[in-house]
Amino acid sequence: MSPEPLDIQTPSGTFEISIDVRWGDMDALRHVNNTAYFRYFEEARVRLFAAMGLDGADGRYGVLAHASCDFLKPLMYPARVVVGMKPARVGRTSLELDCWIADAGDPGTLHARGRNVLVCAEAATGRPLPWTDADRQALGRCFAV
Repeated sequence: MSPEPLDIQTPSGTFEISIDVRWGDMDALRHVNNTAYFRYFEEARVRLFAAMGLDGADGRYGVLAHASCDFLKPLMYPARVVVGMKPARVGRTSLELDCWIADAGDPGTLHARGRNVLVCAEAATGRPLPWTDADRQALGRCFAV
């Protein structure tokens, strides 16, 4: 039986965090290095997992199965970025997220766009586990504004 689709009642349905760009995030050309974008997405995922209560305390974790990033416009230090996520698909054991990074001073201009696929997994075996009803409710809360 397929799980019910995620019911998000808000117009935006996004999960957003802000992160200060660190001096060490720069490359030799004073742009934020491409690896930093993946760290920003990682920080947003970790905070999403914490907000969902999927922190391993009950023997279950959220595991990254796929990450991609399109670099649209260079970010320069100093800056504060907004990292946003929106669910694209919720499967039985997986969650696809559309992700983006914008400068907090100009949130309408995207600097990067990506996709993350997360899987709920059992800590002891690493095997995928279905999302529980509580997980789905937590997702609904996290993506509500």
